[in-house]
Amino acid sequence: HVQLVESGGGSVQAGGSLRLSCEASRYTYSSDLMGWFRQAPGKEREGVAAVSLETGDTYYGDAVKGRFAISQEKGKNMVSIQLNSLSLKREDTAMYYCAAYEAPDGSCYMDPRFVDVWGHGTQVTVS
Repeated sequence: HVQLVESGGGSVQAGGSLRLSCEASRYTYSSDLMGWFRQAPGKEREGVAAVSLETGDTYYGDAVKGRFAISQEKGKNMVSIQLNSLSLKREDTAMYYCAAYEAPDGSCYMDPRFVDVWGHGTQVTVS
């Protein structure tokens, strides 16, 4: 059973940057992808970024391409991912969730319906 623990959210002014981290305990190789999704009040949950745990390939939602970067680190029985966000905008304000999942192809990597395990979320507020 994979458990995800996020950290690094907070408040920042527009144009600033934040780094989110997510650590997966009891890491298993059944999850092909780890990534970040976000949900703003009154909006649907959307994909932000994902990384293939096998290849290291990265994928981004259209709203954050060029501004966010996802990376991974692997250790014994654990894996962590980081999300570096640059040039934050007010519309980036949302609850950010770490996720572990599998998806059939790249067209599904930003689809929250494929997520198997969710973290509890960390709030990012841009003013």
